Amino acid sequence: MTAVADWKNGANGQSFIASFSGGKDSVLALYKAMKVGKALGLIVMLEEEGKRSRSHGTPPDLIRAQAESIGLPVYTAPASWDDYEEVFIHLLEDAKKQGAEVLVTGDLELTAHGCWQDKVSSIAGLKLGMPLWEMDHRETVEEFIRLGFVSIVVTVNLALGMREDDLGRTLTLAFVEELVARGIDPCGEGGEFHTTVIDGPLFKHRISVHKGEIVTHGEYAFLPLTLDHV
Repeated sequence: MTAVADWKNGANGQSFIASFSGGKDSVLALYKAMKVGKALGLIVMLEEEGKRSRSHGTPPDLIRAQAESIGLPVYTAPASWDDYEEVFIHLLEDAKKQGAEVLVTGDLELTAHGCWQDKVSSIAGLKLGMPLWEMDHRETVEEFIRLGFVSIVVTVNLALGMREDDLGRTLTLAFVEELVARGIDPCGEGGEFHTTVIDGPLFKHRISVHKGEIVTHGEYAFLPLTLDHV
């Protein structure tokens, strides 16, 4: 098992594959890891039908547009929750064959014992790198914004203090201040919200997107994003 002390600096001087959601945390972790290591590609898990990402419900063409703008290949695979781990490990094993030494993720809070990410990376013969691990939540999101990344809120949990009118908003320092005042974790670590990143220092060009009609399902509300085709 990877030594816990190495998690934060796991990508240093290493070739790595990054678990990628297209949201702020995975993008910031990728940015930090690319400063100290060599990125070989991105891994994105899809729902069974292959029409949306498992993590944020992002359409594959938008994920590919993000990866293309970043300049990295993206490796996707559909999976149910039942075979998710098996499929993910298979992608990691393929990445190892291509030279990956480390799996990078954007997690901030994971227990040192029984960590799923550590488990699957170890099975695949990789070390684990989590550049954001144990960072202060507000400092993390404010660093992300100050670096110049642009992200749009695309999912909210209405039972955790978020509102439908938060959908489509850009994450700014003022919005962070508002979220904190509303008693909401500005990183959304409790599942309060998810974002999609469309621009920033990793991107060669901004991703132009169209905002669709809001969809609600139980306590969740979603803002579909589609690529603008010029």
